[in-house]
Amino acid sequence: MNQTDLKEFLLIGLSKHPSLEPTLSFIFILIYMLALVGNVLIAIIISADHRLHTPMYFFLINLSVLDICCTTAAIPKMLDILIMNRLAISYNGCVAQLYLFTSALSTELVLLTVMAYDRYVAICFPLRYSVIMNRMACAVLAGAAWVVGCVNSLIHTSLILKLSFCRDNTVDHFFCEIPPVLKLASSNTFVNDMVIVAADVLLGMICFLLTVVSYSYIISTILKIRSADKKKKAFSTCASHMTVVSIFYGGVIYTYVRPAFSGKLEADKVVSAMYAIVSPVLNPIIYSLRNKEVINAIKKLFDRQALPQRA
Repeated sequence: MNQTDLKEFLLIGLSKHPSLEPTLSFIFILIYMLALVGNVLIAIIISADHRLHTPMYFFLINLSVLDICCTTAAIPKMLDILIMNRLAISYNGCVAQLYLFTSALSTELVLLTVMAYDRYVAICFPLRYSVIMNRMACAVLAGAAWVVGCVNSLIHTSLILKLSFCRDNTVDHFFCEIPPVLKLASSNTFVNDMVIVAADVLLGMICFLLTVVSYSYIISTILKIRSADKKKKAFSTCASHMTVVSIFYGGVIYTYVRPAFSGKLEADKVVSAMYAIVSPVLNPIIYSLRNKEVINAIKKLFDRQALPQRA
């Protein structure tokens, strides 16, 4: 039974270096705006251009929504701390932030694997691609990613609600995330730690392994391409995708597995920033804005907007 006496938590992860607060405020505002504009633009472009109504871009819209959720769950409160110096967050607010962020994070782990599988089918089985990745299959895969992410977050949040928080209320982090919140619990967190490890193995390590296997087959197929230009372009795309995937999966695995066996959380703030703040900005650039089809669609949209003004 939950015997929590605390009404609020204090997020002190950004308050240790007051001299850096103006700089950090500017950086986080810039990052948040870039993430919002980039991901909203991608969603609008894909929705507006029927030529982009393909499985790959359908999954990209889902990724954009998740990236918006990730940044919105974390950054506004960070700015509230930096600009207004309001360190406090209510107990219910902390739980809500934790649930929303964990849902988006878990869903993205699965979705990146689905996207890797989509590229594997497209490159390794091009003649069967439209049959394998039909509308129903895409809807089921995307829906499964969202359900798995939300259920995983619900399990973690439910277990945290059963814990007691009666002593320290200072969270040494810049938003409410599972590992630093667990460190404040007065009751035993063994079950929580084991569930975190199990979830990280399933959603982190196994999904990452499946993604690597998909790209291994993709690279193997690319090596058989005779055209040097096409081969170079394909390798460039795969390398950029794998870079983002490695940063994201590596950060999540590090943050969620290690705290179960270690009490040191200082480095987690830097790693969390990579997948909570940096990845949502990089994803639109890596997955979409380096893509000629998307660039052409953007030009077409702006040309369409410019025509009435010229008239």
